Amino acid sequence: MTPLLWVLRDALGLTGTKFGCGMGLCGACTVHLDGIAVRSCVTPVGSVGSKAVTTIEGFSKDMSHPLLRAWLDEQVPQCGYCQSGQIMQAASLLAANPHPTQNDIDTAMSGNICRCGTYQRIRRAIARAAAS
Repeated sequence: MTPLLWVLRDALGLTGTKFGCGMGLCGACTVHLDGIAVRSCVTPVGSVGSKAVTTIEGFSKDMSHPLLRAWLDEQVPQCGYCQSGQIMQAASLLAANPHPTQNDIDTAMSGNICRCGTYQRIRRAIARAAAS
């Protein structure tokens, strides 16, 4: 089965979704299916059906989403490689829980790896977005 990731990147040219580990462990490939965060590297394209797929490119085209503004205000990105997956995971959290505790944030984000170690900034950005 072809993973959704490769259809997004290779067939559709949506390269904001990154390939990280290929096993659904790092979160770099996170997209939304009907608003739920999934790892596109292990999601067979055949399982998508009529579900709405949202990638980072379609998340907030005008950068007005509070999460993106908080991401910039907290200066989260360093290398940027994991950022699309981090943002998509965080957005799914906030959609399900608009006022998460720090423990909620840590739990929801625990499967997303940042090689640059910007975890404190990520936590602050999510909390800032929730407060706005």
